[in-house]
Amino acid sequence: PNPGTPNPGAANARPGTGTATFHGPIHPTAIRKIACDADIIPVLLGSAGRVLDIGRTTRIFPPHIRKAIIARDQGCAFPDCTIPAPWCEAHHITYWTNEGTTSTDNGTLLCSHHHHVIHKEHWTITTETGVPWFTPPPHLDPRQTPRRNHHFRPTRT
Repeated sequence: PNPGTPNPGAANARPGTGTATFHGPIHPTAIRKIACDADIIPVLLGSAGRVLDIGRTTRIFPPHIRKAIIARDQGCAFPDCTIPAPWCEAHHITYWTNEGTTSTDNGTLLCSHHHHVIHKEHWTITTETGVPWFTPPPHLDPRQTPRRNHHFRPTRT
């Protein structure tokens, strides 16, 4: 077989089962296609095999992903908030209900108060180089100027 080509014997597998043998490197696009067709949720691993992205398998941030977000955000990421990480909740930047994943890239820390503010007032959150930026809704800031928390100095995870 050519590099990245599945074993032709896999076509004879019973429905609901499968086998594959790959030789050489496999392009990520091929892996995603195989995982999608097989209804498998891909998992992104960081150093030492720690899971950093579990896709949409669960809505709740597991402890190891929450720890990575805590290391990055250090506390509530909402502008000017000083609430430390132990008193914060992990929030999906792209809401779970809008197909957001449970991952370090799609998570940020918010204190309970600001978590409610984000949802009630419809703030939007984006990230730039791992730093969460918050854009207020037009009724709070007609220019919708993005702002960030300068109290904590986030580092990349």
